[in-house]
Amino acid sequence: MTLDELRQRIDDIDAQILRLLNERAQRAVEIGEIKRTTNATCYVPEREKIIYEKLKQENPGPLPDKAIQAIYREVISATRALEKLITVAFLGPRDTFSHMAALRVFGAMAEYHPLATIDDIFVDVERRRVDYGVVPVETAMGGGVSDTLDRFITSDLKIVNEIMLHITQNLLSNSPIDTITKVYSKAQSFVQCRNWLKANLPQAELLEAASTAEAARIAAQEPGAAAIASDLAAETFHVKVGAPGIEDAPHNFTRFFVISHHIAKPTGHDKTAILCSIKDRPGALYALLLPLASGGINLSRIESRPSRKKPWEYVFFIDLLGHCEDRNIKDALEQVAKQCAELKVLGSFPQGEIEE
Repeated sequence: MTLDELRQRIDDIDAQILRLLNERAQRAVEIGEIKRTTNATCYVPEREKIIYEKLKQENPGPLPDKAIQAIYREVISATRALEKLITVAFLGPRDTFSHMAALRVFGAMAEYHPLATIDDIFVDVERRRVDYGVVPVETAMGGGVSDTLDRFITSDLKIVNEIMLHITQNLLSNSPIDTITKVYSKAQSFVQCRNWLKANLPQAELLEAASTAEAARIAAQEPGAAAIASDLAAETFHVKVGAPGIEDAPHNFTRFFVISHHIAKPTGHDKTAILCSIKDRPGALYALLLPLASGGINLSRIESRPSRKKPWEYVFFIDLLGHCEDRNIKDALEQVAKQCAELKVLGSFPQGEIEE
């Protein structure tokens, strides 16, 4: 076929895709009408998980699975907005990694609210000022995020989804690297990129900014300045990526939770997060874990935090593989509850995949 013929074929395919997208959107509108009569939620992470998995299984290529999921994330986001405009709070400001995590979950067609603290996110979701919150819970390099874990102790909100975001740091500047005299970012970013900075910009002055997004804004305007920030910030502030992936550790991930008022339904590939306050007696932790081991339940994470109620009293955050509605999980948790002063199911949700 000639170039013009191939382009005409693409135009014809685009017309078919457009027709089918609108047909899909119409079905979504009809689903939204049914949901309104039953007071069901518009965001259904378990259903989206099934859609993504089915698409991967049926994808013949040449588009990779990652591209298919990115495309359908926006298709789902757009059709979901026809049912209801979802409101989402995240740890601001915009163009930070928390913002990126929220976008990876809800896509472009949601209304985003950057907030100053993790507590602000919990409060706004609890008071239903927004539908969902996205909060960091764990980093591969630094462990649990204490502000998030502590807030779960007092909150009745549920975890409905998780996302594991690959944190890639970039040097952003509109100046050549050999002319850079200042680098702006957060202190944590400087730590993550210490070796690269020492090798490539040993004379540059490292200046802390309020956020990585603010650092990118400064770098876009100040000659001889650079920022360590995300590629999303580079796009927003029109600053060039001078050096991508400058973090010292290639396996730097942050895990985020999506929080709201409901529990997601089972998908067959789920996690359950629980909070346990154990009774103060010898062997208490062993007795707590024994029913889980006896039930053949795999633990993916366990972490302790002060209870903030009594001195030297601790609570444990435990992630289990499975859903709280699974029979073996339900039976084991009934036994675990007998060993606890308090047992709280924080949520069951689809197992997250690493997002590059």
